[in-house]
Amino acid sequence: MTRKIRFVMVGGFLGAGKTTTLARLARHFSSRGQSVGIVTNDQATDLVDTNNLRSQGFSVGEVAGACFCCNFNELLGTMDRLTQRQMPDVILAEPVGSCTDLVATVIQPLKQLYDAQFSIAPYCVILKPSHGIKILRGDAQAGFSPKAAYILKKQLEEADAILINRVDELAVGELTELAQLVEQHHPGRPLLRVSAKTGAGFDLLQETIDQEGDFGRRILDIDYDVYADGEAELGWLNASVHVTSSTPFALDDLLLDVVNTLRMSLAEANAETAHLKTIGLWEGFFGVANLISRDHNPELSLPSHCTVNELDLIVNARVATSPETLERHVQSAVASACAARNATAEYRQTQCFRPGRPTPTHRLTVPNGIVALRDSLTT
Repeated sequence: MTRKIRFVMVGGFLGAGKTTTLARLARHFSSRGQSVGIVTNDQATDLVDTNNLRSQGFSVGEVAGACFCCNFNELLGTMDRLTQRQMPDVILAEPVGSCTDLVATVIQPLKQLYDAQFSIAPYCVILKPSHGIKILRGDAQAGFSPKAAYILKKQLEEADAILINRVDELAVGELTELAQLVEQHHPGRPLLRVSAKTGAGFDLLQETIDQEGDFGRRILDIDYDVYADGEAELGWLNASVHVTSSTPFALDDLLLDVVNTLRMSLAEANAETAHLKTIGLWEGFFGVANLISRDHNPELSLPSHCTVNELDLIVNARVATSPETLERHVQSAVASACAARNATAEYRQTQCFRPGRPTPTHRLTVPNGIVALRDSLTT
């Protein structure tokens, strides 16, 4: 009997913590002696997540230029290349954070067309607390328009299990309210409380993912016009910049400087940040800084602790503003950070756009019926 590869996809809105979650899961699987491959996904190239995960020593393939659902054949090709390199026991997949309808367009095609190759794990979706609590409450000032909020709601709707991430940062009252809101909107849905940063709750998450069953059956009733409009409200920027200076400077400080300047300038422009990531790489050193909303402070999620004269800087920004406005803000923030260090910035590539309308390669449905995760996992 041919050995099946375990396919584990973890969804969630932009800035929910998918990359950190996948990295920790990869370490969990590796500690059990299982080989792991990771597939990242973006609407463009120069993805911080890919460089971040590779810098941590993981085997990573990237599907760039479209989401998994619209580039399903490239997803298969990427998984095949990972398989040829290392024969992984597990493939972890991170879809674009502005995508939904992934059960019908990714999981069901894998189950129905490639059942002999893949064993499908329960589909877990991470709830981003900062925006999720406002959207599920129905706040008028949720940070995004109702069309963009529609995407986050649909992501939760199709999940086999919902993860509340960042529990280490949430007050007891906030966590209680989030759990109540999830129960209100998705009664009886397994809910896990985790911290991708500290590892809290990951034993239960691993138990969830290890379950066998016919998962990925929640086919959405979805309006693709609303979905497309919601995605198109976000400006999308990926930029690759080479920074050089005659004076040594702290790599981590430059990353935080760029992100903090962007946080302030975008907030002044009333442009909500869905997610902003920067990574600096040089000669084996790397640092990562990010921002998940304008209400949060920038975070140095992976410090390099190094001093450099030059580095390769990658900026990924997903912000509720026009691409042209976003590009001006990013260029100004990079210029300001470089000027403070007597450094120069050479842009090697910039992609700035609004995501196009999703056009899935496949959209397969199944008869009514939903497999349930064990009740023990709801606590």
